[in-house]
Amino acid sequence: MTPQPATPRWLELLDEEDLAFIKRFILASGSLKRLAGAYGISYPTVRLRLDRLIQKIEIIDQQEKAGDFERLLRVKYAEGKVEHETFKLLLAAYRQEKEG
Repeated sequence: MTPQPATPRWLELLDEEDLAFIKRFILASGSLKRLAGAYGISYPTVRLRLDRLIQKIEIIDQQEKAGDFERLLRVKYAEGKVEHETFKLLLAAYRQEKEG
């Protein structure tokens, strides 16, 4: 029996909502217009959701360079749950504390 390839780490760390979005995106043949129709929302809203998901995956891929707190903070910022100024302040404070 051929061994199965390991699931990519970024895929393992996405939540159910992200996975459902990816599935619907694939089923819509990558059409953001069709995806917007399926969700009943505007094209710009779907585009923003996709951009945030892309950012989140990039952050997860780079997690070995960052600690757990920084990775979590960056993910929450990418999801739009932390405002830009708050993100900058928390990241600067974390890095300052980390440096000693």
